[in-house]
Amino acid sequence: MAGRPASLPPGTRLSDLVAVGVLAKTVPLASVMEVLAKCEKTSLRERELPAQVVVYYVMALGLYMHCACREVLRCLLEGIRWLHGPETDGAVAGDSGISQARTRLGWEPLQQLHDQLIRPLATPETRGAWYHQWRLVSLDGSTLAVPDTQRNAAAFGRPRNHKGQGGFPQIRFVSLAENGTHILFGSRLGECRSSEFALAEEVLPALGKGMLCMADRLFLCHRLWMKARAKGADLLWRASKSFPLPCHERLSDGSYRSYLYPTTKDRRRQSNGIAVRVIEYQLPGVAGAEPLYRLVTSILEPEQAPAQELAPLYHDRWEMETALDELKTHLRGARIVLRSKTPDLVRQEFYGLLLTHFAIRGLMHEAALQAQEDPDRLSYTHTVRILRRRLPQFGAIPPSASNGAAREHHP
Repeated sequence: MAGRPASLPPGTRLSDLVAVGVLAKTVPLASVMEVLAKCEKTSLRERELPAQVVVYYVMALGLYMHCACREVLRCLLEGIRWLHGPETDGAVAGDSGISQARTRLGWEPLQQLHDQLIRPLATPETRGAWYHQWRLVSLDGSTLAVPDTQRNAAAFGRPRNHKGQGGFPQIRFVSLAENGTHILFGSRLGECRSSEFALAEEVLPALGKGMLCMADRLFLCHRLWMKARAKGADLLWRASKSFPLPCHERLSDGSYRSYLYPTTKDRRRQSNGIAVRVIEYQLPGVAGAEPLYRLVTSILEPEQAPAQELAPLYHDRWEMETALDELKTHLRGARIVLRSKTPDLVRQEFYGLLLTHFAIRGLMHEAALQAQEDPDRLSYTHTVRILRRRLPQFGAIPPSASNGAAREHHP
């Protein structure tokens, strides 16, 4: 017998369950309306679900992955009535109406809001976000399972291994993460067979001057290095044990100068190379440690960043794994696939999920600054639970663009 979809308590106010106040604070209505106009998605006539409400609805879905879509919409509309007064009308659309509203909206507005609003938030006071003058960020990728439909399977493909084909289609995505706040930015998605290397080329333009980007050995090559450096960022990337990095000059801290070349031919001729600095170290006494680790950095002078500091610093790259776990396990839910049954709605849901993660992490960063605490010391899971349970009232989301700002309403 099929299980009954999880539901939310009846009569729930927007401020109590659907944490749309935080979403609206992070993703202002003015920005939503601007993007909708740019994408020509503004609702031209009154509907049960105008485009701007659907934007916030898609983000709210990310907070309630365990609940049926219609249940989340019910709470959203009850919250709008609470904010605007009982005269505000709005019927809870059925699954078909919700799907049609999401399809009308498309995924482009959510991606544009993602690109426009999601950014590193660490200030000089944010603990754990800096190494000297550099803002610490990490580059990595992961996958998410999506519903098993023919259209999703055709668009994104299924994973394969020696045991055969996976049960669900998957999307692959690559993101940058700000280490100190765990904010995921610059993200791009593709089919599950897409290489993280190719997706990284689309992500690296989100880097900026003053950042120190860390990445695993998968990404080290001349082309990606040049693309990242062109944005003004410094780099600290790991090299595989087989990657050719001959020593050209030994430096005072034990590191050495070498070069990255675009082709094997250039390497043989020692032409068109990029100067880099290589740091080699071991982890004696650590269970499972490899015999030798090699890091490659664009910071060429040991005085600016000694090898003895960069080697332990690189292991902060694992903050990226924590950020991905927050997105995939604590927000989405373990062993839960995304909801959307068509490729366009999968893309829409993906960027909505990232916007929701950004809103939560932004709130945690504010709390950490007020408490003069490292954001890592705050519990992401606990914050999500609080947002699902009770939220202070922030801004309002008008049911239509013509309504203007919501009037203040006290229960």
